[in-house]
Amino acid sequence: MRLDAPAQRIIALYGGFNEILHAMGLSDRIVARTSNETFPPGIADKPGIGTHMRPNMELIVGLRPDVVLQLAGRKAAGETVTRLRQRGVKVAAFSPATIDELFDTIRTIGALTGSAPAAEALIGRMQSRLDAVRERVQNVQHKPTVFFEVRSPNLLGAGLGGIVNDVIEHAGGRNCVRVDRKMVRLGEEALIGLDPEVYVIQQGPMNQSPRPLAERPLYRTLSACQSGRTLVVDERMFSRPGPRIVEAVETLARFLHPNRMKNRND
Repeated sequence: MRLDAPAQRIIALYGGFNEILHAMGLSDRIVARTSNETFPPGIADKPGIGTHMRPNMELIVGLRPDVVLQLAGRKAAGETVTRLRQRGVKVAAFSPATIDELFDTIRTIGALTGSAPAAEALIGRMQSRLDAVRERVQNVQHKPTVFFEVRSPNLLGAGLGGIVNDVIEHAGGRNCVRVDRKMVRLGEEALIGLDPEVYVIQQGPMNQSPRPLAERPLYRTLSACQSGRTLVVDERMFSRPGPRIVEAVETLARFLHPNRMKNRND
C-alpha cells in the first residue's frame, strides 16, 4: 500500500503498533485508541474507538486518519479491514508470527510514516539486545521444554505458528507443543503426556485470573510444578508483536538459564 504523503494521523487497532510508533518517537501521530489500552503513556487521553475486533467505523472515519493499522489473521479483523477500505480509509494489515516478520512490520510502518531511519534505529536496538541473549544461550547443552499457557481453563497453549514460539527459541528453550498453529487446544491428559520442564502462564486479557499450578490437582504431577519452574508473565509483553518482545526474550532467558544470564546488564 502506498500513501500520497507520510502518515501524520494514525489509528492502530492493535496495541502493539502503538508501541512501535511510540518507540519510533511518533506518539504525537496517534489520534485514537482501542478500549483498555494504557500503553504508551498518555494514550488513555486519546479518543476511544471501540475494540480491536469491533471498532466503531463512524468514529474512525470522523477522525480522518491517514492510515489505519490492523493485525490480520482473524476473520473479524479481516472484515474490519474490508469495511474501512469500502469507506475510503487506507488500511495496512500485518500478521507478524516471528521476530524477523516483526522487523519487516516495523520497516513498513517506517515507510508509511516517512520515518525509515527511526524504524531502522529501533530494529537495531532490538537486534542488539537479542544478540546479547544469543551469545549467552546459543551453546547450552540442554534446552528445557516449555509449555506456554495462553488460557485456562479450556486450556490453550502456544504452538509453533506464533511469535511466542520465537520468544521461547530465542531464550534457549524448546516449545513442547509441536503443532504448527499459533494456539493449540489441549486436554489435561495431553499436557501431562508432554510433561514440560518449564510452565509459563501468561496473565492478561486472554487469561485474566490463572490459578497457580499447585492449586490445579491434575497439574501437580508435572515436572515443572514439582520443581517449581513456573513463571507468570505479562500477556502484552510476551504475546503482543511489538518492541517489548525483546524484554520477553530476556525475561524468559533469565528464567531458563539463570547462570548464563546473571551477568546481563539491562
